[in-house]
Amino acid sequence: MTATAPPFGPPPSVPAIRRPLAAAGLLAALLGVVFGLLLAVAGPASAHAALTGSDPQDGAVVATAPKQVTLTFSEQVAVDKGSIRILDPNGKRADTEAAPLDLHSGSTVKYGVALHTGLPDGTYTVAWQAVSADSHPVSGAFTFSIGAPSETTVALPDNEAGGGLVGTLYGIARYAAYAGFIVLAGGAAFVLACWQRGAGARPLQRLVVRGWMTLTVATLAMLLLRNPYTGSGKLADAFDLDGLQAVLDTKPGAALVSRLLLLGASALFIAVLFGAYAKREDEREKKDLTFGLAAGGAVIAAGIAGTWALAEHASTGIQPGIAMPVDVLHLLAVATWLGGLAALLVALYRTPDVTPDAVRRFSRIAFCAVLVVVATGIYQSWRQLGSWSALTGTGYGQLLLVKVGLVAVLVGVASFSRRWTGRLAAGGGAVTETRAAETGAEAGAETGAETGAGAGMEADVATASSSGDSTAQDPARAAQLARQKAAVATAEKKRVRDADPDRSGLRRSVLAEVGVAVALLAVTTILTSTEPGRTEEEAARASNAAAAPAVSGPVNLTLPFDTGGQNGKGTVRMDIDPGRTGTNALHLWIEDSQGKAMDVPEVKLALTLKSKDIGPLPVVPVRLTEGHWTSSGLQIPMAGDWTVAATVRTSDIDQTTVDKNVKIG
Repeated sequence: MTATAPPFGPPPSVPAIRRPLAAAGLLAALLGVVFGLLLAVAGPASAHAALTGSDPQDGAVVATAPKQVTLTFSEQVAVDKGSIRILDPNGKRADTEAAPLDLHSGSTVKYGVALHTGLPDGTYTVAWQAVSADSHPVSGAFTFSIGAPSETTVALPDNEAGGGLVGTLYGIARYAAYAGFIVLAGGAAFVLACWQRGAGARPLQRLVVRGWMTLTVATLAMLLLRNPYTGSGKLADAFDLDGLQAVLDTKPGAALVSRLLLLGASALFIAVLFGAYAKREDEREKKDLTFGLAAGGAVIAAGIAGTWALAEHASTGIQPGIAMPVDVLHLLAVATWLGGLAALLVALYRTPDVTPDAVRRFSRIAFCAVLVVVATGIYQSWRQLGSWSALTGTGYGQLLLVKVGLVAVLVGVASFSRRWTGRLAAGGGAVTETRAAETGAEAGAETGAETGAGAGMEADVATASSSGDSTAQDPARAAQLARQKAAVATAEKKRVRDADPDRSGLRRSVLAEVGVAVALLAVTTILTSTEPGRTEEEAARASNAAAAPAVSGPVNLTLPFDTGGQNGKGTVRMDIDPGRTGTNALHLWIEDSQGKAMDVPEVKLALTLKSKDIGPLPVVPVRLTEGHWTSSGLQIPMAGDWTVAATVRTSDIDQTTVDKNVKIG
């Protein structure tokens, strides 16, 4: 029996295996450290809408039960029945359990829920949950008291909406969706714009198809997890058909469905790219098909990128009409750069015949993509931060600094890749036999085993070729010899490729670029799930203004008046003590023009906080003695610049109202 060489070619030498494994191990360790640091500093994902005010406010004590509780948000939110719940000290519902009332006024986003009448004194808990305009869930809770604070059996929730196992799975799906889109769009762009012969390369085909599959599976997972992610947080609710129907009626649900439809169109694009296009030989026909595929692929890629822009950050906040197309352009540039980088890495490692011209073309395209990424990124950063203080004082700004640092590292590594690309291109576009012979001596010790095995295979192929009649009668034998011949050719190309130090240097540099790009993508995914710095600072300012302790002390006012009638001139003096939020005692004196106590038929007050659309709150003081009125139950719901208006009537027809602004609290 004649021995035959194995059909898969000679095995690589041990040193050739160890070097890539060592590099891959080091890269994996570095990425593990980066991911660990990101998870440590990022914390749970914040929502993008913030509660900026409430009536009653957090911790307020009101004298009588309000008719309703209102919540004010920094941006538009989606609420439904049960989104806002008011619980009494025993944990029972104190609201009417109806859908929240829409109390919008201009740009103010406000919702309210009606309360039952006759509520007893005590501490009440307001628990709320909604979905912000950029698709992220937001929730919280606070308390207020009627009459006086009391013990309550209601525990304030310490977990945020969108957390737990469902939140983790949803975050993984988001990351996978971004990665899949980048590989799909960038890999296809690399083939069409840089290396059209790569359409027939199996490694590149597998890369792009896997990108499509990853994006499709991640989109389906996000669609199923959307209901529990924004609602109950229970994984079992992912298969609730009613919940899925509710998701489809929302903007994020419609965006995910649109993405799935566009992925169906992209499947046809992939089939043509790696089918008819890869097999086309006529140059004119291939040129026309290249233009058609490029135009169609650009439309599909822009559409898929638009599903993020229409449902997330760019769709809300300031300048959404500019932000959405800028966001689409940003995603396309990132995909062209990083996805093309992944395709180049696969081509350098798995396809021996990738040309230096293809590498040089990608280098130029990547440089332009980086410029677009930087320009659009600067605009997005300004839009989401709003101030320099937010860059270091908010979680969003700190993550943005990490992202900028990684981009700088990536650009630095890319500069080394451009050097290797220039040296590779200077060799004339291909590795010549002379260059291979010059470097063959250096690589001889490493490739000797491969050469011997390959020579044995060649001899076996030549022997079989000399006996053509017997081979023709044995199709299985002919197929085996054809595989051996192809393996010999591939091994020879690999030897020539590995013997080129410029190509090896480029491979190592691109591998480092891809490693940094993976970490950069992780930071970007976390960044899109973090409350923008502009919103965080606005919410903090509103919260500080509402919760600031009173430091001004008693308020003293003097208001001259003139009703126009006989003895109509005088002065209103007023003391508000202690001059802070909550219950205050009011004393009011009226004196005539000579400074003597003056009785009038009627006097009443009204307090208005215009900045929060509160008031006028009426106050009818009680006459204590001549010229002296008092009210012991004046309620100041929150601190701010209040307008105090006093209405004085000196006769049946003579009356006037005077007012003054004063800071209370």
